[in-house]
Amino acid sequence: MSVLALSLNHHHTPLDLRGRFAFRPEQVAGALQSLRERLQGAAPEAALLSTCNRTELYLSAAAPEAALLPTVLRWLGEQGQVEAEQVANHSCVVRNSEAARHVFRVASGLDSMVLGEPQILGQLKCAVREASNAGTLGSTLHQLFQRSFAVAKEVRTRTELGVHSVSMAAVAVQLAADLFEDLSQLHVLFVGAGEMSELVATHFAARRPQSLTLAVRDTARAQPLAARLGATMLPLAELPQQLQRFDVVVSCSASALPLIGLGAVERALKARRRRPMLLVDMAVPRDIEPEVARLADAYLYTVDDLAERVRVAGGRRQAAVQQAEAIVDAGVQGFAQWCAQRHSVPLIQALQQQADHWQRAEIQRAGRLLARGEDVDAVLQSLASGLKHKMMHGTLRALHDADDGAPREALARTAERLWLRQDSQVPSSAAARPVPEPVPRLAA
Repeated sequence: MSVLALSLNHHHTPLDLRGRFAFRPEQVAGALQSLRERLQGAAPEAALLSTCNRTELYLSAAAPEAALLPTVLRWLGEQGQVEAEQVANHSCVVRNSEAARHVFRVASGLDSMVLGEPQILGQLKCAVREASNAGTLGSTLHQLFQRSFAVAKEVRTRTELGVHSVSMAAVAVQLAADLFEDLSQLHVLFVGAGEMSELVATHFAARRPQSLTLAVRDTARAQPLAARLGATMLPLAELPQQLQRFDVVVSCSASALPLIGLGAVERALKARRRRPMLLVDMAVPRDIEPEVARLADAYLYTVDDLAERVRVAGGRRQAAVQQAEAIVDAGVQGFAQWCAQRHSVPLIQALQQQADHWQRAEIQRAGRLLARGEDVDAVLQSLASGLKHKMMHGTLRALHDADDGAPREALARTAERLWLRQDSQVPSSAAARPVPEPVPRLAA
């Protein structure tokens, strides 16, 4: 079984293209089942991670990559309504050990826009649950993800990667402080009440602005968050008419289409008599039309803009990153060993079956000799001799038939390692001695 990870992420996929491949949690199971149906007989293990920074497919299958990848790219292109070639040009594909390294780095926050941020681990665990619910999580991906969670925990506990994290929420507050003189006089609006909105709203609430408002579709569901923050509620349908009231707008909804258009912002700025407005769009797909950035008094920042500011502020974390990468390296080696051992299972089973067959054959022969009244010591000696010849026949025949030179030397070293134990009385140089004539071939 090979492992494949295909990633559309903030490193090499433009924001607008990433937005085309955003899957809501309730869409993931259906998408995975659709992919399995498209791949037909290959029926790989599959999981899908979708966040504001990345959409990633993880696959494990016995089928060769050449048979899987073109179909996967076409399927992804259909989901985002783009050509498969465009998906290929803006995605990254890694395999086996490098796929494991990628997953471990993602889980640990090493591949995030905000280096060391902890939210990605919860998002990855959610993706694993959805794959399990969809019936596409097999033993290989299960092992991969469980090891990724263990690596992430070790990174969190043994390094200071998270201690020096500079969050996008903190950057959003700093942008407001840079644009406006007094944060205590600001009216701040949050569009959406998800995890990211809650995080940013908490940072703003700590600076005690004049007012906090939540614009949501379901006001009853968002009421606990509003009560905790001391925020008022605004039905999302009323947002265009109320937009001019707010100095700062932070939007992070799960909408498939923009919620704040160019016309609405133009009307709001006119009503504000050209007083500036800070708009922070943390959603993927975008919540705010990108043309808004062209307006003179509108200061629009996307999630990628915030990430760049975070990156510049992250120099102090490099020592922790090196420690974390070493932990990831150890995790990758462990997963590679597990895969190698798993690939050996059929061979181990075949060897056990062969040894069992020889054992049964010799016991049956010994039983017949005893039944004829043969001496017990002679029968035991015959049984031991028969097992010895059966066990050694293949190795001795291979050594006798091997060509001189490197192949024969390699085979001799292997035979020595397998048969000449440390506690054996046979000298370790025995493998270098002339190979005796092979014993006659045995039918059993």
